Amino acid sequence: MKPVIIIAAVPQELNQLEEALGSSRRLSILGHTIVEGGIGGLPVVTCVGGVGKVNAAAATALMIERYHPRLIINTGCAGAYGGSNLAVGDLVLATGEVLADEGVLVGDGWRDLQYMKLPSVRQEGEVFYNVLPLCGAAAERAVELAGRNGVTLQRGISATVSTCSGTTEYGAELSRRWNAVTENMEGAAVAQVCLRAGVECLEIRGISNLVEERDLNKWDFGRAVAVAQRFVLLYLHQWGG
Repeated sequence: MKPVIIIAAVPQELNQLEEALGSSRRLSILGHTIVEGGIGGLPVVTCVGGVGKVNAAAATALMIERYHPRLIINTGCAGAYGGSNLAVGDLVLATGEVLADEGVLVGDGWRDLQYMKLPSVRQEGEVFYNVLPLCGAAAERAVELAGRNGVTLQRGISATVSTCSGTTEYGAELSRRWNAVTENMEGAAVAQVCLRAGVECLEIRGISNLVEERDLNKWDFGRAVAVAQRFVLLYLHQWGG
């Protein structure tokens, strides 16, 4: 049976999931920590991919090539843009991912990949620039599961950046540009590699902070990663059962 792959940037975003794997095997490949096991009758493999788009893309390509998965779940934390009606500890399903700062800065402002005539992906006659889809059967299953179990699962576009928004003003600019509700550093890279490989991708994140003037004292990383992992566990148990 093809496994489900779960990718996150740092170990804390996967520790609860790794504990649930039961009889498992831990290995390291190209610097990525990988744990093989099972949850809810499904073969499951976790991968600590590292921070940022380059690490995430490399880890995703490695996992697809090695395991030929049925699904990749990208999980972890995210920041919530102002006006999103999201709060710290909320759970979010990405309905699409955006390469939010891939483009060019010209005299009259920032322009995207379409302006540059540089697609990020060409796939079966379709051309994708900055915006990448995340709305397949796995996402529909997650929404149905959340409703059935009384879990509040917000939905919206997620912006992936190389330079995080450390001010309210810059966060508002990105949110307006892409109609995005959250911000992260890896999601679009995972989504892009999955799109190229024809592997379905599901992105579930917990909100660790609001995108405003940067103040780590207001963040709750532990709460964010815990809520995300609890839902992923629920998803796997009910799917496998």
